[in-house]
Amino acid sequence: MNFFERYLTLWVFLCIVAGIGLGHVFPGVFHVLGEMELAHINIPVAVLVWLMIIPMLLKIDLKALKGVHQHWRGVGVTLFVNWAIKPFSMALLGWLFVGVVFRDLLPAEQISSYIAGLIILAAAPCTAMVFVWSHLMRGEPHFTLSQVALNDVIMVFAFAPIVALLLGLSSISVPWDTLLLSVVFYIVVPLLVAALWRAHVLRQAQGYARLARLIKRLGSVSLLALLAILILLFGFQGQQIIAQPLIILLLSVPILIQVFFTATAAYLLNRAVRSPHCVAGPSALIGASNFFELAVATAIVLFGFESGAALATVVGVLIEVPVMLAAVRVINATRQWYERREGVVPHEQCCPEEFHLHAGR
Repeated sequence: MNFFERYLTLWVFLCIVAGIGLGHVFPGVFHVLGEMELAHINIPVAVLVWLMIIPMLLKIDLKALKGVHQHWRGVGVTLFVNWAIKPFSMALLGWLFVGVVFRDLLPAEQISSYIAGLIILAAAPCTAMVFVWSHLMRGEPHFTLSQVALNDVIMVFAFAPIVALLLGLSSISVPWDTLLLSVVFYIVVPLLVAALWRAHVLRQAQGYARLARLIKRLGSVSLLALLAILILLFGFQGQQIIAQPLIILLLSVPILIQVFFTATAAYLLNRAVRSPHCVAGPSALIGASNFFELAVATAIVLFGFESGAALATVVGVLIEVPVMLAAVRVINATRQWYERREGVVPHEQCCPEEFHLHAGR
């Protein structure tokens, strides 16, 4: 890791502070940027997401996706955690902490709305940001892409019924334009750009060596885009964070527990079924992170912009990056322990494309 990557946690903390401060001092600027939306998708954030994940998608050889079936154990674990554990465990945590433990510290009229927001957040597995987490822990990029695509397909059919079941509503209004446009914005467009760019580079002399150098150069661009997204997100909510810090702190407790619970469950289940570490890592992180654009939009549609549900989903957005960076560190630090399990494929054999690129194939 270079100097910039090694101290990424520090840069994240500084960007959070800068975002809150700038959002409080220049609320008008962030208000204008925040209103640049299409179907609840913020355009400046979408552009930064492209800058963040396109360099990571350059690693992916679309022809190699046909071999991703060998990681069926990791796919099964991710789907089980995402759809059979995560929404229901968050409903339990929301009831326990918001409805019981912190009840006297929160506005009574918003208790049910806060719990609803936490459930909506947990029912939407992450898409674009997963590529960042997978990159930072040297995850298998083809598995990550195929798993994200599969989650997107399932989400179209399962998101509304699960949310309706846990919220006790007979029907809910899902912002389908947000869901479909998010898939196009965060998956289809950057994947198409990366595939065309990769093909162009590989057609040149010493194509793999050129590609390896390009990916290395663009690595800092990805992380700078991530930090810029943090400044924007915290700037959008700077005044709200300063106005009600206790509520945001209390709502973050069940979200934090949920992240580490689901990440740990997916990680250990993958080890139990002997998935390679470079599959177990992305599997755990996909299960732990959230599709916050869809969650925020759904909460606003159902309960209103000023509701406790909308605030709860926004809290999930605000704490996701620092928390996921902590999860990445734990997963990276435990790789040797993970691979001591008999039958687990070593990392070097799991992701040969990455090693060929670095060797200048």
